[in-house]
Amino acid sequence: MATSAIALSAALPSPAAQAKPAALIDTNVSLSRWPFRRCPLDDTPALVAKLRAHGVTQAWAGTFDALLHKDLTTANARLADECARHGKGLLLPIGAINPTLPDWETDLRRCAEVHQMRGVRLHPNYHGYKLGDPLFGRFLAAATDRGLLVQIALVMEDDRTQLALAKAAPTDTAPLPALLKKFPGARVQLLNAFRTLRGKPVLDLAAVGVRFEIATLESVEGAGNLLKQLPPDRLCFGSHAPFYYFESAKLKLQESDLTPAQRAALTHDNARKLLNS
Repeated sequence: MATSAIALSAALPSPAAQAKPAALIDTNVSLSRWPFRRCPLDDTPALVAKLRAHGVTQAWAGTFDALLHKDLTTANARLADECARHGKGLLLPIGAINPTLPDWETDLRRCAEVHQMRGVRLHPNYHGYKLGDPLFGRFLAAATDRGLLVQIALVMEDDRTQLALAKAAPTDTAPLPALLKKFPGARVQLLNAFRTLRGKPVLDLAAVGVRFEIATLESVEGAGNLLKQLPPDRLCFGSHAPFYYFESAKLKLQESDLTPAQRAALTHDNARKLLNS
């Protein structure tokens, strides 16, 4: 019996040799508080604990303060501090820019140079401009020159739940394909896109290099079906936590029949390529 036990022990891999858990990069989380109600996990340590419990190895974090605060300089400083204090090694701060403000170029510089942020996040529907406006083109040129990833949140919540005095219609992406042809070096990811965007517009955007994430992808086998249509590097994992329950996004990985290569691309490979390209 002892000999059999020794032989069995020798056949099993050592803990160091066992495969590490697969990486999981969440490209769509937010810190601070949603301005219209409290969300579960809107406290940074609690959100970090939830993400770690589900195996998230990196989370790209914007701030809910970006929606209604005019002082984005301070909002970005708070975001960088929260990520450093509570989520070092997990939270990657993504700064907020409002190109309708008079000194947005300084905020962009601070994001890149002071806070060493790798990307910035826009909320055109809350900030009152369209993607066809010249000011967005000027912003995109400046962000591209700095090599920053640009995330555009098309919506933040279902328009049926919005307060009457705080309506924010989904951002129209129609001008984006033509504009991106002028900036081939731009890296753009759309957040919460599938709440309103489907079919040919998605394919047209993907054709000019736009990336997406799955937080608002609701159809059965949604991720698997979408990966059959898009170039393989266009779709990333995103949860929109804590506004949405993180488990909702995680379930989308389970209910789609993904190949190992597709799962790796969706959960981490595509995000890494997007961030580092």
